[in-house]
Amino acid sequence: MSTSTVNISAAQVKELREKTGAPMMDCKQALTEAKGDFEQAIILLRKKGVSVAAKKASRATGEGSVASYIHAGGKIGVLVEVNCESDYVARTDDFKELVHDIAMHIAASDPKFIRKEDVTSEAYEREKDIYRAQAAATGKPPQVVEKIVEGKMSKFYEEVCLYEQPFIKDQTLSISQLIATKIGKLGENIAVKRFARFKVGDSGETVAVSKPQRAE
Repeated sequence: MSTSTVNISAAQVKELREKTGAPMMDCKQALTEAKGDFEQAIILLRKKGVSVAAKKASRATGEGSVASYIHAGGKIGVLVEVNCESDYVARTDDFKELVHDIAMHIAASDPKFIRKEDVTSEAYEREKDIYRAQAAATGKPPQVVEKIVEGKMSKFYEEVCLYEQPFIKDQTLSISQLIATKIGKLGENIAVKRFARFKVGDSGETVAVSKPQRAE
């Protein structure tokens, strides 16, 4: 049986680019590989972005931008520093949009840490002990309890770590994946360095600083 070639229109490529922000040629290639399946093409582009991001992860990020975001009638405020490799990229609309989106996300989702690696041992052990006690109270055997705890800790990371949280503007995309797509498009390593979140009435602000990433 012969297979017919799927014709990818310029309109399809344009729509995918608007959705993902990926370069036009990458969008066309993804649509072709996905045989016109839009959702599959998005998955392919995300995988490519993550792959590119992994290759650039050890590259120094000495430039970037600090952005602020005020939300909820002035009741919540965020300052965030996002780094990249060059001043040229820091001045692009794509990078500025990313920094703004991350600041807005922090205001809405209230992360406590940036990455999994930034979670303090005290916070990690405290949550693990709570989950272990809860699971043990059900009377399940120790090996089952540990599996339950592992699952709970994965959810814990998603709740408190910025990079693990679903992006508020697209719940199918984590912040880590959002950053990876921009790395793939802009061609530079990008990383959140630190942020502070303030809320009127809270006893203290949330301040998070990323640990230095070890070069491979």
